[in-house]
Amino acid sequence: MANSAQARKRARQAVATNKHNSSLRSMLRTSIKRVRQAIEAGDQAAANDVFKKATSVIDRVADKNIIHKNKAARHKSRLSAAIKGLQAAA
Repeated sequence: MANSAQARKRARQAVATNKHNSSLRSMLRTSIKRVRQAIEAGDQAAANDVFKKATSVIDRVADKNIIHKNKAARHKSRLSAAIKGLQAAA
């Protein structure tokens, strides 16, 4: 347990920050899942629409250093490639 006033405050701040970051991480995962569901359904128009929204979320989370920028780029690249694969399969 924190002994000094400063340490107690930092512990309180850490709890609040963790809660906020967990929320953002959850939002990121949900947006990626929605794109994958649209891809699995085979609906390219819906996948493109959801991908555009997911890209915004991915970039926002990466800008806040919740995930690394390269991980964000990797997610966007793989989702984009999967959507383009739908077009090739059709």
